[in-house]
Amino acid sequence: MSNSSHSAPRVGVGAFITDASGRLLLVKRLRPPEAGCWGLPGGKVDFGERLVETAAREILEEVGLVIAVGELICIVDQIDLDAGTHWVAPTYRARVTAGSAANCEPHALEGIGWFGRDDLPSPLTLSARRAIETLGAASWG
Repeated sequence: MSNSSHSAPRVGVGAFITDASGRLLLVKRLRPPEAGCWGLPGGKVDFGERLVETAAREILEEVGLVIAVGELICIVDQIDLDAGTHWVAPTYRARVTAGSAANCEPHALEGIGWFGRDDLPSPLTLSARRAIETLGAASWG
């Protein structure tokens, strides 16, 4: 299926970060795609940048955390034909090695927070939902 009015797919990397209490770090998006939804922190891959480098850079820029990127959890196709967007979103498990979470991009994020398995906010982005489903509640920690 090809439509010249739509742009080529873009790549955005997310990080599934939990704290010592097993709470998941989520950010509330102000911008499309999925504006108004809570999702995993991350961002777009720059030309020539490896996926794990993007994850580390974007998490530092967005929430002020230095992370160690772990295994790939899942890859999501976030396709919105009406909006003419297609994002390919690999999601990695990551752990914090330094810093405290803060909203470093208030122009892009309405808020950030740590959430337990039983108190996840709504609505969640497709990537966040898929990562949670893939890992299952028992394997967050």
